[in-house]
Amino acid sequence: MASGKPESEQVPPKTPDLSTWYNAICYKAELVSLSPVRGCVVLRPYGYGLWERLQSALDERFKATGHENAYFPLLIPESLLTREAEHVEGFAPEVAWVTQGGTETLSERLAIRPTSEVVIGVMYAQWIQSYRDLPVLINQWANVVRWEKRTRPFLRTLEFLWQEGHTAHATEQEAAAEVQQMLDVYVDVAENICAVPVYKGEKSASERFAGAAHTFSIEGLMPDGRALQAGTSHELGQNFSKAYDITFAAEDQTIQHAWTTSWGMSWRMLGALIMVHGDDRGLRIPPRMAPIEAVIVPIVKAGNDEVALAARSLFKRLKDAGLRVKLDERDLRPGNKYADWEMRGVPLRIELGERDITQGVATLVRRDKAKGEEGGKVVVPLDEMVDRARGILEAIQNNLLARAREHLQSHTFMVAERNEFFRMCRERAGMIDIAWCERPECEAFIKVETSATSRNLRPLEGGPTACVACGEPARVRAYFAQAY
Repeated sequence: MASGKPESEQVPPKTPDLSTWYNAICYKAELVSLSPVRGCVVLRPYGYGLWERLQSALDERFKATGHENAYFPLLIPESLLTREAEHVEGFAPEVAWVTQGGTETLSERLAIRPTSEVVIGVMYAQWIQSYRDLPVLINQWANVVRWEKRTRPFLRTLEFLWQEGHTAHATEQEAAAEVQQMLDVYVDVAENICAVPVYKGEKSASERFAGAAHTFSIEGLMPDGRALQAGTSHELGQNFSKAYDITFAAEDQTIQHAWTTSWGMSWRMLGALIMVHGDDRGLRIPPRMAPIEAVIVPIVKAGNDEVALAARSLFKRLKDAGLRVKLDERDLRPGNKYADWEMRGVPLRIELGERDITQGVATLVRRDKAKGEEGGKVVVPLDEMVDRARGILEAIQNNLLARAREHLQSHTFMVAERNEFFRMCRERAGMIDIAWCERPECEAFIKVETSATSRNLRPLEGGPTACVACGEPARVRAYFAQAY
């Protein structure tokens, strides 16, 4: 548990330095601990609880759309990895290699998976023989390793947790529909579970996944004006099926290469949730993501067991009703418990004292409201507690999403003037929306000048328009921002 120090000593202010605040809250709220391995963290039980909530929401949707879970090896022979040249070139700087096993020097290096298209492609080549074997719809829950130089909990670590879906289809149209379906699943989970609003669209050629024909993403906006890519979905075309010989006999008996996809969301989504919703008191966790939806804090006087008994009875009733609830009977002052649970972001606190027992009520305190804000604290009859708690938790979920959406919308700027565009990119004003030529050289120049990149693209509506950045004919609209 956290130390129970006054909240002012627990968490530095968020606005002046989001990075310092973010790192502090990840450790002080006991989401993670530093590990002995550079760039890796230990995911502690409360942090793992967040991951389990995200995993559960995604897994439910994957299975509802016909996908099954499987598991593939961590190690990939170098000869297999190098078959898809663009793919290996894109990942080469991040690949970690195993060169020795026990006392034996390996004759061939083994890559520790940075992603699994390669090994899964090899297996699909064995499993798929006929159009009757298609589609193959598989998801994997796994860890991956990418040799990052600068690391930060959840956002960028050498080893991280994620899911990666890999599918194979008989036609390009089916594969394209799969990619959009899974992108929409990510939007649903980001917004309706994590309460993080996002923009979805296609990535530019320079931001595309190595080896993909098309990459699509969801992009959130963090409080410091940086974007965060929270999920991706890739049309791989026939690039991997040709490299790994994934063929099938079609209905007309011709031998064809399959059309494949891959898509993934990692624990980066937790980093987005932390930054978007947290405040100076610590985390604010949307109820649908909360490992603990409500915590009961009994205010017990020495020698009086009545409050403790009533708190235990209320705990059982809420738990039996399906709420994720915690009863805090630690030997600490109530104020220290309040600060502790506020820092951990538990959505709802239930205070129960001797006077409350006499009156048959308890006080409910919402974590999404600032202290003193209207509606932040309400007295509720104990016999109405289950329904009222559920209603308030739903209100908290909706309020956090509404606040985050207002921030995204108010920090999205449609810009038509070149100097203003470059200034806003440099100043990290938010998502800068422009008509864009989609040329790699234009994007490279913008990045050099402002450190901003295109986040994703959408169709250009209306007649011909000039690119705001360079003046060449525009082909799309694009969001630009500096990014994590």
